[in-house]
Amino acid sequence: MGLEAVMLVVDNSESSRNGDYTPTRYDAQCDAANIIFQNVVQGNAESSVGLMSMGGKGPEVLATLTSDQGKILEGLHQTKKKIRGSAHLSTGIQIASLALKHRQNKSQRARIIVFVCSPIQEDEKELVVLARKMKKFSISVDFVLFGDMDEENQAKLEAFNREIKGTTDSSHLVVIPPSSKLLSDQLVSTPIMLGEGAASGAGGAGGDVGAASDDFPFGVDPSQDPELALALRMSMEEEKARQEKRAREEAEANKDTLESVKEEGESAPLLDKDGQPGGSKKDDDKMDTS
Repeated sequence: MGLEAVMLVVDNSESSRNGDYTPTRYDAQCDAANIIFQNVVQGNAESSVGLMSMGGKGPEVLATLTSDQGKILEGLHQTKKKIRGSAHLSTGIQIASLALKHRQNKSQRARIIVFVCSPIQEDEKELVVLARKMKKFSISVDFVLFGDMDEENQAKLEAFNREIKGTTDSSHLVVIPPSSKLLSDQLVSTPIMLGEGAASGAGGAGGDVGAASDDFPFGVDPSQDPELALALRMSMEEEKARQEKRAREEAEANKDTLESVKEEGESAPLLDKDGQPGGSKKDDDKMDTS
């Protein structure tokens, strides 16, 4: 994962009480939200994640951008007591975009991940206009559609996704039907977790499992063993971050050493504290009269 600021939007509408996902639709979202948080923050220590809900009386920001998982857990726990009403998808996305607009680190890539498990009230035209707005602001929007997966719901999100993606692959729509597997387990093998350009999880492994290839750079097909694929990816990114940190520390140490080195017969280091040649101008102007 790169440097990101991610707003998670959970669906706490009345539909989230349904038990077709283990243990309920809302609890399944909570589990998936925690997995996404860990994936984002462990992928880059300077990334941050925020949380908001879009059901009940209206969208509510539960946690501003943070790297503290405790704040996310607290927000999810509080919202479990506020399951009611219908989802306000369009307003929720717009509020999430405002939270991202005010992020402190502007070099973070802005991203919104929305869980949708209830009927979408907005019409397709309204969502397409919203997608253009998000695209203009360079905000990626991912949808996790589960629960209410009727053709109308999916068609609306597909229209939004087509409009915001254009020729890029930075926004995704993932549809996860009910099954014996946890929602989070199925989400692990999707592009939302694996990053841009990742396979969507369809198809079997090509060649011997364990041999790296262009399709499966870690030697593991994410659709066959999503947890292992994610663990390998995160391990590689952590090692890369450690190496970059070590390189920066060594560069700083070498710079400090160079600044403190004095040549034989010199009264000042080669470089001063500003990195300029050491010694006074007076010394430079002296001429050997012997």
